[in-house]
Amino acid sequence: MARIPLNFLATFRTVAELQNLRAAAGKLHLTHSAVSQQIRSLEEQIGFALFDRRGRRVVLNPAGSALLRGVQAALDRIDEGVRSAREAAAGEAQALRVTVLPSFAHRWLLPRIGRWRERYPAIPLEIDASLRTVDLLREGFHAAVREGRGPWPGLASERLFDNRKIVVGSPAAAKRLAGAPAEAILREPLLGEDELWREWFSAAGLTTEVRPVAVFNDAGLMLEAAERDLGIAVARELHAADALMTGRLARLSPIAFEHPELRPYHFVFPPHLAQWPPLVALKAWLGDELARSRAELDALDAPATKAAGRRKRSA
Repeated sequence: MARIPLNFLATFRTVAELQNLRAAAGKLHLTHSAVSQQIRSLEEQIGFALFDRRGRRVVLNPAGSALLRGVQAALDRIDEGVRSAREAAAGEAQALRVTVLPSFAHRWLLPRIGRWRERYPAIPLEIDASLRTVDLLREGFHAAVREGRGPWPGLASERLFDNRKIVVGSPAAAKRLAGAPAEAILREPLLGEDELWREWFSAAGLTTEVRPVAVFNDAGLMLEAAERDLGIAVARELHAADALMTGRLARLSPIAFEHPELRPYHFVFPPHLAQWPPLVALKAWLGDELARSRAELDALDAPATKAAGRRKRSA
């Protein structure tokens, strides 16, 4: 079989995504007839149809789906190569594009960017904070930090950090609750999901009805509310780490738990970038910074753990 022109495959991918020849033509800046002709030529060259025609829509048939799976990664790598070449021609260092959840960016990553610049001054970092799951290959991102257990189809991943839950509040809340039993927390305004609070009270040996005063779609906002003494929060330990270290938040109980749906953080990336030096650098830096946070949290927990042990022995 003769070699298939690369532009035919690129056109095929766009038509498959949009399921409409006219829309694909607009995106590719081609005429409708040019797109139609390329698809016909591709089907004639490989010897079988790739789409089922349904009115104005064109939908991949099983053969077309198999072809798309086979060429997608190669086309994405070509797109990435073109972007890199364009930046090199302009004399710019290629930015390392990373997508993360807003809570992770706000509460943990951004305060550490200064240390990234000190360690890797030649690698600019472009951070996208988004609640949606970004398609790394199609949208030109090099890596993501995601919560989950994987696998993520077509991507490699490495586990970074577990997500333990702890109860935190303002220093004023810590004074109010100093020495009080766990049930005293019920008299405080509770922030966060009722299911997680029930899990925490269960870990504390209590079965109770929970009615949070506010639920947030972003952990960063919830922790800001806790810092302002608007309530106490059951939060991911990592999100609260810096506020605990600086005293903006206090840990209100030594009890921690891991909910079955608490998903660990993973570093996710396209497999073909595994040995790309900027990606290797980012992975190493994240590992070092997370280990540093873990050590700081453990040191912060040590006095409370010892005190809890003394209370238990004296009881």
